[in-house]
Amino acid sequence: MADFDAVASLLGAALLDEAAVAVLPRRVNRNVRAYLTLYGPDLALRAADDLPPGKPSHITVVDTQTRPTLKGVTAKTPVRVIDHHDRQPDLPAEWKTTIEPLGACTTLLVEGLQALDVLITVPQATLLLLGIYEDTGGLTYTRTTARDARAVAALLEQGASLQVAQGFLNQPLTAAQQAIYEQLRQSAEIRTVHGQQIILATADASQGEEELSSLAHKLNDLLEPDGLVLAIQTGGGVQLIARSTTDAVRMDVLMADFGGGGHRRAAAAMLPDAELAAVVADLLERLPRHVLPAITVGELMSRQPQALEADAPARNAAELMQRYGYEGFPVVAGGKVVGLLTRRAVDRALTHGLKVKVRELMSTGGTTLQPADSIEQLKQAMLESGWGQIPVVSPETGELVGIVTRTDLLKTLMPQTGPRRPNRADQLAASLPPARLGLLRAAAAAQQRGEALYIVGGFVRDLLLERPSPDLDLVVEGDAIALAEALAKQYGGKVTSHRRFGTAKWLLDSARQKVAAGLATEADPALNPEDLPASLDLVSARREFYTHPTALPTVERGSIKLDLHRRDFTINTLALRLDGRYFGDLLDYWGGLQDLDDGIVRVLHSLSFVDDPTRMLRAARFEGRFGFEIGPRTLELLGNALPLLERVSGDRLRHELNAILGETDWAAILQRLAGLKVLATIHPALGFDAAAAERLELARHTPPGPEWGLPDDFESVSQPLALAYTAWFLTLEGVQAASLAGRLRLTAPVTKAILAACSLRPELAALVGAAPSRATARLDEAPPLALAALYLTSTDGRVRELLEIYTRRWRHIHPQTDGHDLRARGVPAGPRYRQLLTALREAWLDGTVKNADEEHDLLEKLLHDG
Repeated sequence: MADFDAVASLLGAALLDEAAVAVLPRRVNRNVRAYLTLYGPDLALRAADDLPPGKPSHITVVDTQTRPTLKGVTAKTPVRVIDHHDRQPDLPAEWKTTIEPLGACTTLLVEGLQALDVLITVPQATLLLLGIYEDTGGLTYTRTTARDARAVAALLEQGASLQVAQGFLNQPLTAAQQAIYEQLRQSAEIRTVHGQQIILATADASQGEEELSSLAHKLNDLLEPDGLVLAIQTGGGVQLIARSTTDAVRMDVLMADFGGGGHRRAAAAMLPDAELAAVVADLLERLPRHVLPAITVGELMSRQPQALEADAPARNAAELMQRYGYEGFPVVAGGKVVGLLTRRAVDRALTHGLKVKVRELMSTGGTTLQPADSIEQLKQAMLESGWGQIPVVSPETGELVGIVTRTDLLKTLMPQTGPRRPNRADQLAASLPPARLGLLRAAAAAQQRGEALYIVGGFVRDLLLERPSPDLDLVVEGDAIALAEALAKQYGGKVTSHRRFGTAKWLLDSARQKVAAGLATEADPALNPEDLPASLDLVSARREFYTHPTALPTVERGSIKLDLHRRDFTINTLALRLDGRYFGDLLDYWGGLQDLDDGIVRVLHSLSFVDDPTRMLRAARFEGRFGFEIGPRTLELLGNALPLLERVSGDRLRHELNAILGETDWAAILQRLAGLKVLATIHPALGFDAAAAERLELARHTPPGPEWGLPDDFESVSQPLALAYTAWFLTLEGVQAASLAGRLRLTAPVTKAILAACSLRPELAALVGAAPSRATARLDEAPPLALAALYLTSTDGRVRELLEIYTRRWRHIHPQTDGHDLRARGVPAGPRYRQLLTALREAWLDGTVKNADEEHDLLEKLLHDG
């Protein structure tokens, strides 16, 4: 029977093509029939029997992909399909199609009416509204899109009546329907299929011709299963009505087995002359093939696992176990899994001094699972084998593709307050300009080998905190370089890569126009090229291990789970999957989502600060940026690892300090690091107090003018950072300042400025009343960076005036006489040149020489006096 979406779509198609005749289906739902009875005259919909004579030039079918049986329609009649269900694989190639994954087919027609600015009546607008509301559950079903909501808004603006629509969406059951509903409710049986709750209910309605789909809606609302199948005996056979609340239960495919159809979450089939009992038995047999596990082994497993060759020495296994901390490894021979080797077996062999091969120690057997297997199958495999790690193999090749552990299983079975993998697709779409969203979808679509693609790290964290983030870092479980090259080939741009690390950068800056044009879709035909990033980073998922504390990590190819585990804090381990039906799924292996909610900065494991002590500075930075707190256990681990900071290079420490100085709450962060003794451990002279905070604040927020002559950077150190370090350290003694600058590996110009500022600062007060020549001689010894830092941080007005006069006037005063003039006067080259020119400049500065003649007279006197 046709529902509101089908009939509303029919109306929309007729309004878009004035020459077309809108033909009502022979059977419509009871609530649709009621609406047509009241408002039919305003809708211009005809019954099939009222068609005019002759053959149609073409036909348009809506909310379905099946050619209708109508007089005059032949196999040669051109067909256009407008639908929102999944595309059927057997559609004739010559048919024209508009098929888009929307909540309601009606939305497509409403968009067309808007584009042509077609005026519609209130009954027409209300019918179109009913079409969208019924198929989207009042915009509450998960398949609802933003386009559906915009279409509803447009209809309301044109007078669609919510009050009228409400009466037809929630019509009471007739007495006959109520009797059938009671049969269904009492017969309902809950069956667990691959972890999904499926309800099967039966009834006998052979004595009437009641509309039955509304019974499915009511029973679904009452019981809230993952899937619902009604099998109802009618006078013409068995009517099957199927509903689901998850894409894991494919009702369209299940009903197709019985000759019916529909979409993923709502489908039906009619079996003429069938017996109810036989149909139910057939249903139960077919259900498992069309229900995906609620959680699959593929979702839990770690991809690209380490494996041991059966003939490898056991000592090799011991080294790998020590390196990665794994309790067991699958053993392969000829590419196939032949057993499992545990740490316990290896430790016992080494304790006894045995020099044996892996195959002699392993637990033999071919216990494996496939990625599509369910949690129930995983539990059974662990119980039967006694293994705590189960290898996962490809169903096509039998090759090892992953491993799933007892820990993975226990985390899944633990009670949770929310969905295990909440979907953030809508939040992701709302946070990005259409061009950037299109870029992510294009990257996901370019995955041709079934490799998962994720956006990770700070972007996901900031998305969940509702803070804008421009960074797009993508991780692919596979070949990131191949993906980047495929994207550049399809859309334009260039690729730079580092094969050793499996990283690629897709450069878009010079190809923004071309890329934006390639990303354009029917929904977003004109993307703004300026919304695209200059580049997109893609990385192959990898794992890390540290050969010794504080060392830089050694990197190897790994899975997304291992890639996320190498990160610093749980709040940075979140990822959003981007490929296929998983688009927007949030991965949270380490409790990062809960820590975001609780406002906690927490490391992943007890050796985190040992592996990388610079994480201490990042912990305080994230704490200050987000207003979080470092967790108590993390604080304890930080304190224990403080001595390791002495072994970290100055470049890495300075990089972290640079990042802190770029934060909004930099002062609070540095104060926190001082309180945690992190700064003092880096260097005893690296302190931070209220006076240092005041100097830094003055230096940061009062940029020096062009009169100071400062360059934009000082050997790769930006001007603001150079000023900040100089202002921070200028109160130190010279020896301390030199030692600290060396520890942080500050560049030579910055170090020189810091030392000059430290030396000059105590003398400035005495220079205030000194002769200009004396003050200038001393100030000439300091680089402009030192003078600017002293000027910005001084609270003494006289000192600031002195430095400003020097900068604006005195340093630019020089005698008109130069070395060439002295050579012409016969003065022999040597120190006397400097002495003479300095005396002339001092005279100009102190006012004893005011013009060229006076300078000439003074020079004559100096030469005469020798």
